[in-house]
This record gives sequence, structure tokens and C-alpha cells, in this order.
Amino acid sequence: MLRPLLRYAWVVLIPLVPLVDRNAAHINFLADAGAFMLLALGLNIVVGFAGLLDLGYAAFFAIGSYAYAMLASPQFGIHVPFWVMLFVASGIAAVFGILLGAPTLRLRGDYLAIVTLGFGEIVPQTFLNLTQYTNGPNGISSLDQPTFFGHAFGFNPVPYFYVMLALIALAIWLATNLRDSRIGRAWMAIREDELAAKHMGINTTVAKLSAFALGASFSGLAGVAYASKLQLVSPDQFQFTVSVLILSMLVLGGMGSIAGVLVGSFALSFINNFLLPQATNIAHGFGLPLDFTNYRFMLYGVILVAVMLFRPEGLIPSRQRRAELRAPLSDPALAQRENAEYSGSTS
Repeated sequence: MLRPLLRYAWVVLIPLVPLVDRNAAHINFLADAGAFMLLALGLNIVVGFAGLLDLGYAAFFAIGSYAYAMLASPQFGIHVPFWVMLFVASGIAAVFGILLGAPTLRLRGDYLAIVTLGFGEIVPQTFLNLTQYTNGPNGISSLDQPTFFGHAFGFNPVPYFYVMLALIALAIWLATNLRDSRIGRAWMAIREDELAAKHMGINTTVAKLSAFALGASFSGLAGVAYASKLQLVSPDQFQFTVSVLILSMLVLGGMGSIAGVLVGSFALSFINNFLLPQATNIAHGFGLPLDFTNYRFMLYGVILVAVMLFRPEGLIPSRQRRAELRAPLSDPALAQRENAEYSGSTS
């Protein structure tokens, strides 16, 4: 009885955080972390559910952000409301997800990773060079601020925190239902063995394209929310390192596990945006000329190596992945039982 209550306690407690913690910097960090949690949930559909290795996921983040910047700013004199742009940018990102997925239908493994990596490099460079539309390296600033019943959000991080929280709740609900649906089971079959899934009658073309489209749509939502909060969009926000960071969140938390992805994304966001800057300030306070933010990728590497060595399924793995990676090493009967339990819970 206690375990289910603890599992859902966060639903009640998290919305109360701004009422307890009045530090604007802390709420600002949580809002930024929420954007990356939303991105990680989207990438989890592509990589965790469907097993399609995407190394250019930041490109869809850029597409969603620039869609908002062009359609809700003085750049072209167009001012589409923020709430409408959430759906518009999500749809635009989904279309580009299909455009990326279509040429890669015959690719898998390393070849797919290289193509998506190329796409992730092309998109920021395109925005960088379309100076007449995007202001090049200067980006687009003075984006429209969201309003709610006539009240502008301004620079107060609390409204953005609640927007991120609502979008994450929506993403969790969608991801959970997709995982347990017919298309979700098709994704997992493709992840395990695409050829066998195809011979079992699964339309792999539709399944792959839907994974790319839905994963990209989550990124479009995150792009709109993040851009409106920063009031600025520039190409250097969407480099390859962002894709690596989001993929690292999945590996750390547990690919295919929604709870694991949330924990992994929050943990790396905390390290990246809060812990390392605070450690740098403490070092400067003691007169040490150290900038720990310069070592963030070394730290990511250490974390990922440690995870791969000691807990390859992630911090909070899905039951199926835990059975695949752990149980066969010790007890084949246990692996068979855990797979049967997983199949029963998703049927």
C-alpha cells in the first residue's frame, strides 16, 4: 500500500515546489531541466522503444525553437500565440521527423547513426547561413512572451516551471499509452529483430516513420517552451553536444524506461546546470582558478563508462531490459519468468 503512494507522491509534491522554495534561480533551473526531460522522453520513443539510434536529435529541437522564433516575434511581424505555436511547432518537427525517417528506412545500426548525425549537423548550419531569415550567428531575439488570461509571463520562472510540468505530464501520458499500444509493441519487435518483425506481418515502414515523427514532435514542444523562456534562439544552442547529452540521459536512466529517462535527464541536468557552476563558484571563493564546467564532458564519459560496466541496463531499467541483460547471466528460469510477467502486464 505504501509503495504505490510513494510512487505517485511526486504528482502532489512537485507542483508545490515554487510555494516552498522562493529562490528564483532554483525554479529557473527546474524549468530548464524540464525542457531536457521532455527532450529525453521524445528520444526515448526513437531509441528506447524502436531501437533506432538517432545522433542528431538536437536538430528537431532547433526546428521547434526556430519555428517559434519566426512565427512569434518581430522578425517577420508575425505573432502567433504561444499556446497555438506549441501544436504548430510540434507538427512542423513531426514533418521533418518523417522527412528524416523516409530515406533511412533501409538503414540500421551504425549506418542509421551516421545519417542522423549528418542531419543533426546540417540543420544548425542551415539556420546559421540563412542570415536574411535567422540573423545568422546573432540569432532571433525579443520573442513573444507567453500570456495566460491576459497576464504575460515576463521573466518570472514560475509560470514556465508549470508549463514545463504540464508538458512533461502530457508527454508521460502519451509515452505510456504508446508503449502499451499496438504501435508500441511493433516498435519493440523492431528493436529486438526487425527482420523477424517484418515476417510476422508488422509494417516496419509505418512503425519507423511514426517513431521518428512522434519523437520529433516532443522535441518541437520542448523547443517552443525553451525558446519562449530564453527569449532568444541562436544556432550555437543546438550543437552535436546537445544530442550527446540527451542520449546520455537515456543511457544513464535506462533506455525504454519512462521513469528511468526522467531520473537520468534530471540527474545530468542537475550536474550540468547546477552542480558544476556551484562548484566553480565555491572554488573561486577559495581563490582557486578552476572552472569545473570545462570538465563536464569528461564527467559524462566517466558516468557512462561506470554505467556500462556496473549497471548496463541503467539506473531504473524497464523490466524487459533488466531481464535481458541481467537474469540470463544468473538464472535462465528467472529471465523467462520476468519476460512472461512483462508480457502479461502489457497485454
